[in-house]
Amino acid sequence: MKNNHIKYKTLMLSAMVLLTVFGCKKTLDINVSPNNPLIETTTPEVLFPSAVASTAGRVGGELTILGGIWSQYYTQANASNQYKTIDSYALTRNDLNGSYNELFSGALADYQLAINLATAKADWRYNLMATVMKAYTYQVLVDLYDKVPYSEALKGVNNLQPKFDDGYTIYVGLLAEINAALAKDYTGTPLNSEQKKTDFIFGGDMDQWTKFANTLKLKMYLRMVNAKPAEAQTGINQLYANGANFLTTDAGIASFDDTPDNSNPFYEYNVRRLNTTTNLRASKTFTSWLAANGDPRARYYFGTPSPVPMNQGDYTATAIQQPTYASATVFAQSAKDPVWFISAAESYFMQAEALERYFGGGGAAAMYQNGVRAAFTQVGLASSTIPAPYLVYSTGAFEQKLEQIIVQKWASFPGSHSLEGFFEQERTGYPKTSAVYSTDGSYVAGQWVYSKNGVTSGLFPKRLVYPASSRDRNNNTPAEVPITTKVWWGK
Repeated sequence: MKNNHIKYKTLMLSAMVLLTVFGCKKTLDINVSPNNPLIETTTPEVLFPSAVASTAGRVGGELTILGGIWSQYYTQANASNQYKTIDSYALTRNDLNGSYNELFSGALADYQLAINLATAKADWRYNLMATVMKAYTYQVLVDLYDKVPYSEALKGVNNLQPKFDDGYTIYVGLLAEINAALAKDYTGTPLNSEQKKTDFIFGGDMDQWTKFANTLKLKMYLRMVNAKPAEAQTGINQLYANGANFLTTDAGIASFDDTPDNSNPFYEYNVRRLNTTTNLRASKTFTSWLAANGDPRARYYFGTPSPVPMNQGDYTATAIQQPTYASATVFAQSAKDPVWFISAAESYFMQAEALERYFGGGGAAAMYQNGVRAAFTQVGLASSTIPAPYLVYSTGAFEQKLEQIIVQKWASFPGSHSLEGFFEQERTGYPKTSAVYSTDGSYVAGQWVYSKNGVTSGLFPKRLVYPASSRDRNNNTPAEVPITTKVWWGK
């Protein structure tokens, strides 16, 4: 909480934008910090939508661009320079300060205050909702930075320099918080009609919040498989033993408007803010894979079935060196695109992996196929358009099956949750990395290539650098390590 008033916009899942919730009549700019209500008079009903908007605005905006470039869905255009430091892996402490600050002092601060207030009056509905979104937001930060403030964080003026906890400790703490919230009676009293408007994600459907909580737990346990294999297996076994239900629908916000500050944050950040649509061009890494498989999603992602790509990170190429770059296809964006936190496709793919890892593969094929179908549904394509080989589940060894699952998951992430493509490659090694650049005749379609202008001696980025805002204000900020150093769960 930073000042003494709040700006926020109410988004309903019906795609209708409301301007009144519990007496507040201001609009929410999700790309600017909205987290300033009067502490003395605020409620979970005010704090929760504000915090969700902060998470969506940052994870679905600036950080989506980072994830999309590092996941090689698109690359920096050679006629502009907006994202060169991302595409060349040259990020410094002066980059991404806004996202780090907003997620901590905006989103997480509001989630925690909402939890405190909800707990004080035994409102276990908002307690669960805020706890799940707090855990989701923290998971993103841990996966990006490895160590962040947790156990001493979110205490306001009572601790302005919290210590940094290691990623595994934070994961364990978050999982315990989710379990505690799930153990409460949050289904006894449904949200009333006005309260439902404060839930941009599920409109007050607590069954969906239960599934979101379980699916987030599954994701976090799968993140652990390399670093903490026993703990990962125990956690996932417990989820299934308890009959946990997982998401079969998308968890996110799908009700944006084509008006300034009310649009999809990726569109707002990359298109409206810069007054151009041409910064991000199709990456050959992704388009070559789509083309090799006859994948019709190329039209959705790039506005054409045959996008003209650039090679990843080749933004210094001249028109003489690469004449096709002048007509390279831009990544398609719309002001009304949704922001997904966890999609149905991601949920199914995670279940397929869990069943293969720990339950002998029973049911894994069906979950994988559900994931492929959901990924096509997500972009408005019928199951009949799915290339037939996609639905043929591998009969090979575990690693072959895992590669199939993760590559299809990667193909489902472009857009608002592209960070997950980057995270999953770091965790699993899929898609594979190429020993040659994408201009080489032996290049294999879809394999990741090292950026043409990379500055990290052939090593791919694995994390972010702590921002200057943290280093300047908190003496506990860890010593800087190269961005090529894996985070705690990395392969």
